[in-house]
Amino acid sequence: MTLLSSMAQGLAGGLMIGASASIMLLAAGRIAGVSGLFARTLGLTKACGPDGLAAGFVVGLPLGAGALVLLSGPIELRFPPLAMLMIGGLLVGYGARLGSGCTSGHGVCGLSRLSKRSLVATGVFMSVAAATVAAMNAAGLAW
Repeated sequence: MTLLSSMAQGLAGGLMIGASASIMLLAAGRIAGVSGLFARTLGLTKACGPDGLAAGFVVGLPLGAGALVLLSGPIELRFPPLAMLMIGGLLVGYGARLGSGCTSGHGVCGLSRLSKRSLVATGVFMSVAAATVAAMNAAGLAW
């Protein structure tokens, strides 16, 4: 994959994320924060709109990825060991609860609404992500 095609794919993905967040806000009056929608789908909260809307959004995420693979061909997947995925998932889930939202809720939807809380949250998780990558590279744990 060339840098240009990688950049074009990133741009296309960003445009689709922005469009879906905008449609969700304009059509349903709801923020497209994935952690909140996922919690609503599991019945853990009532804060993210009707069950069907939340479930449809959450189910649509992997279906959209699957449709992309069908249209563009297979993609190379690389995952860290299962233990690292589980620890990372728990930390992200805890952080989403602690920060009253996830990266999509704060980074995409909150920033576009000029939310001060989302600006702080996004700054914190981007800084922690950069520090984590640097620490993992320094420790030889990058894959």
